[in-house]
Amino acid sequence: MANQQRNRTLQQARTTLGGAEVLASAREFFSRESGIYSAFLDKQGPTFVNLRGLGGEEIVVGVSDAPGGTAVTASSYMFDQQVARFLASLPPTAVTA
Repeated sequence: MANQQRNRTLQQARTTLGGAEVLASAREFFSRESGIYSAFLDKQGPTFVNLRGLGGEEIVVGVSDAPGGTAVTASSYMFDQQVARFLASLPPTAVTA
């Protein structure tokens, strides 16, 4: 049986922002969420941030260089809607045919 949560919990986007800007945006976006959906910096590196929510929930955002901008991958088991909102808030790269 395939893991049905995998597609829901691993989300990707491409943005015109640089990697450092994406990670700073993630830290700010999740720290300003209210109530049980806020999350704060736990660990960080040049290509990722690991955030923890009030109940110990983990959100990981990773970045890598991509044509025209930055590839962003984010994962969380319970905060999938908030992760989707964060990714949607990033300026997208131009779509090429």
